[in-house]
Amino acid sequence: MRPAFGGIDFGTSNSTVGVVRNGQPRLVALEDGQVTLPSAVFFNFEDNRTCFGRHAIANYTDSIEGRLMRSLKSVLGSSLAHEKTRIKSRSIGFMDIVGMFLGHLKMRLEADAGDTVETVVLGRPVQFVDDDAEADAKAQSELENAARAQGFKHIAFQFEPIAAALDYEQKVTREELALIIDMGGGTSDFSIVRVSPQRSRSLDRKDDILASRGVHIGGTDFDRLLSIAHVMPQLGYLTPTKDGKRNLPASYFIDLATWQRINLVYTAKAMTHLRQIRYEAERADLVDRFIHIVEHRFGHALAALVEKAKI
Repeated sequence: MRPAFGGIDFGTSNSTVGVVRNGQPRLVALEDGQVTLPSAVFFNFEDNRTCFGRHAIANYTDSIEGRLMRSLKSVLGSSLAHEKTRIKSRSIGFMDIVGMFLGHLKMRLEADAGDTVETVVLGRPVQFVDDDAEADAKAQSELENAARAQGFKHIAFQFEPIAAALDYEQKVTREELALIIDMGGGTSDFSIVRVSPQRSRSLDRKDDILASRGVHIGGTDFDRLLSIAHVMPQLGYLTPTKDGKRNLPASYFIDLATWQRINLVYTAKAMTHLRQIRYEAERADLVDRFIHIVEHRFGHALAALVEKAKI
């Protein structure tokens, strides 16, 4: 029996894990039967536990005292890779937190495989860092070191657009140029890749990536715009004042629609201002809905529902 090996797509917003055992590939259920796992870590200050994925986000949205870390992939190749952050009374390196998350993925991989897994293929973008070869190489090295620290001994990398192209390439009968679109949480990458039955046997496919560009627009931007366009108007956004001279201030609605800014509307100062806005509003009933969400701290739960509606 050949030893199992794994594949990890460590994403900015979500991650997936695959396992190949006896030549058969499959996706690993990472949490509650789901094959995707939000790339999130929550340090619970109340019971000193660390949790991952949806459980991490649930702890955070339930207002449990602690620290939520997201978008961990963005640390790679940046100055943060050598810095530490305060977690309650401890000072922990950002790359150590990346390692914790990779370690959790490895644990789920090995639980599925039923054995220790020491060989892994890690996905990587064409460019971790735009137009900076040195920083790009540094980012890959940091990811490799983090994976090695978790017990992976044999590590290979595959470009993410090539990984997508390989799946499509199994269906082609002649050489083609394929446009591969990778829409992530924070960025979207567009690559033109040469595919063919003959090239599928090549181990180094970097030269088959003929062009690649990315934009810092992704799924979280879509979530925010979807919320602003269709949810926030039900909570008072764009509602005029009683005198009809202007609309209500937009800032709190924008904050509630933006995941990383939701906590800003939970302050006492914000609540005082919201009550004043309600008094001025032509439709106070709509603002009452907004205030209800803030009072019960339902903001992150609402954002999760918007994301679910998008999917």
